[in-house]
Amino acid sequence: MSAITRFFFRAPYPSPTTWSVVRWWESRRLAYNLAVGAAGIVSLGAIALSDSLPPAPRVAGIPWGLILLYGILANLFFCLGPAVDALVCRRWGPNFGAVGPALFRYGFAFALGLTLLPIPLAIIGWGLRILSILR
Repeated sequence: MSAITRFFFRAPYPSPTTWSVVRWWESRRLAYNLAVGAAGIVSLGAIALSDSLPPAPRVAGIPWGLILLYGILANLFFCLGPAVDALVCRRWGPNFGAVGPALFRYGFAFALGLTLLPIPLAIIGWGLRILSILR
């Protein structure tokens, strides 16, 4: 089994306990935070690059408050994962043990996509600056 498979999937439990579910999720929190943080750095770099390109380069500060709020919200939403996973396993049993890893995979992809969303928006903004000069 590859490292990626072990990261995004879990072996089926005969009867998962709440703590085993929470442990599985928490063992992935650091990697999740590092991935979302790295995506955020890439997004900030792309925004800074697009803002510095002609025509009409702009000088914008780094919105530290928004970055902190985004990180807090990302971790709060991450906390919903083990809660829902444990609830599903408790309510419907081990046959639904694949729900948690699916929630993790989709949440991971959504968080990365949302964090990288400023890149196409910055490109569109740069294109609009070019179009405004061409008029």
